[in-house]
Amino acid sequence: MLHLRIISPAGSTPDVLAALRADPGVTHLSLLPGAALAPEGDLIHADVAREAANTVLAELERLGLARSGAITLEPIETVLSAAAERADEAAPGEPTDAVVWEELLARTHEESTLSASFLAFLTIACLLAAVGVATDSSVTIVGAMVVGPEFGPLAAFAVGVVRRDRALVWRSALALLAGFPVAMAITLAATLCWEQFGWITLTGFETAQNVDFIYQVGPFSLVVAVLAGAAGMLALCTAKSAALVGVFISVTTVPAAGFAVVASTIGEWHAALMSIGQLALNLAGIVVAGVVVLYLGPQEGDARWRLSRLLHRGR
Repeated sequence: MLHLRIISPAGSTPDVLAALRADPGVTHLSLLPGAALAPEGDLIHADVAREAANTVLAELERLGLARSGAITLEPIETVLSAAAERADEAAPGEPTDAVVWEELLARTHEESTLSASFLAFLTIACLLAAVGVATDSSVTIVGAMVVGPEFGPLAAFAVGVVRRDRALVWRSALALLAGFPVAMAITLAATLCWEQFGWITLTGFETAQNVDFIYQVGPFSLVVAVLAGAAGMLALCTAKSAALVGVFISVTTVPAAGFAVVASTIGEWHAALMSIGQLALNLAGIVVAGVVVLYLGPQEGDARWRLSRLLHRGR
């Protein structure tokens, strides 16, 4: 379930309480009149079944609380309550299938912004990838995969496409289109410096065997990207952080960028272009898979939503 905390202007409180009482997925309703100070108003607490959250939030926003008050939503780890069980049974669908759009937007918003921290993580990941290529170390390549923050804007891009949110799509695209060139440019400067010290040589690059999978584009490159994108979006929707880590390790986006930089500095243009192709293929596959997963999820009111509700109540 999710915990809902609302600051409501005194004049709107009766309508808010009526809307909450009318939804069978809402329980544990409490009111503290005049308890809120900034903004001023009444403080309302309630717990809502995950499946009913979109409907409840839409009604609260229709009442103007996002402008005149406040709406806070947070997950509840453990609930021991017969009332909560009844609310969960009454709510349509399955909790694990429900996509709470406001929650998903909040998760992807921060990660989709071109910020100093995003650039720092992406640059560090590209540098690690370059070191992995230079030392023929698959372990370092895996480390670069984990550090890379690129799945955030990719997921946000997919959410923006499904929600027809142009601002989110543009912000996510900007983070990727500006972030990768900046990170690769810094990695290029570092690689040229390492070559001056003799740490990276053409001979060492040609004899590397553990990292050549990065630029070898094949049918399974797209398969892995699509599967990783689908798993990542499902992990975001269900807050499964462990699955997200698996997604980071499975795709070669950042390693491909680092490999392209190293290959270009020593004149291996074919390998560099193949790495760029690998990068583009993975980015596209992840976004497409994320969009498909969101579209295939049960939407409120459609046949899949009603079937899920019937199966849930049948059990």
